[in-house]
Amino acid sequence: MAKHRFHCPLRWGDVDRYDHVNNVVYVQYLEEARVDLFEQLNGDGTWDMLTKGVVVANLEVQYKRPLAHSTTPVPIDVWVSRVTASAFDLSYEIHDAAGTTYATALTTLVPYDLAAAWPRRLTPDERSRLESLRA
Repeated sequence: MAKHRFHCPLRWGDVDRYDHVNNVVYVQYLEEARVDLFEQLNGDGTWDMLTKGVVVANLEVQYKRPLAHSTTPVPIDVWVSRVTASAFDLSYEIHDAAGTTYATALTTLVPYDLAAAWPRRLTPDERSRLESLRA
């Protein structure tokens, strides 16, 4: 399956005193791309990990170059890079149309039982849908 592409709008307030997007804002962009991916996985209305519960267990970001404000949304590619019985990794690339990479990232996510307040295993359906986006 191809990588999922999210076009993230940049807000004026994302830019810091150094005239580029603040490093903390990159993490918000990753979250927006991840939620957009989850909405795609829930296309038929039967899979909604956001409602069931999922937590970020690990986050790694490699900042490659400063990203300046633009009125053009920045593309973020996100894909499933690993699936286990009780966790999965999403990989990300924030770039522009010309191919300049601004950051790469990885999140490890764990399905979470909100009622029990405890991690849980992926269901067979969740694993199947995640595997379909593995690149």
